[in-house]
Amino acid sequence: MATATTAQFEIHSHAVQYVMPDGTVLAEVTFPAVGDGVVDINHTFVDESLRGQGIAGRLLEQAAQELEETGRKARLSCSYAVNWFEKHPERAGLVA
Repeated sequence: MATATTAQFEIHSHAVQYVMPDGTVLAEVTFPAVGDGVVDINHTFVDESLRGQGIAGRLLEQAAQELEETGRKARLSCSYAVNWFEKHPERAGLVA
């Protein structure tokens, strides 16, 4: 596997992924729509080789920015997302 330094963040309407050029997803946070203007941040994954490097926090920051820019709010069913939002009260307005 190539080094993670060649991976890039990809922002989608339902997820933020950290992806290698060959398409391999090394990390992601998913937030499918569950209602009008509401998503559910339901899953955060980071490949074992990248754990402890702040990737999950960067995923959540990118997801929060995407929600803010698109005027959506989030339910939090992922335990990591719950903890992240507790540590970032400036983003509390994004929680449904």
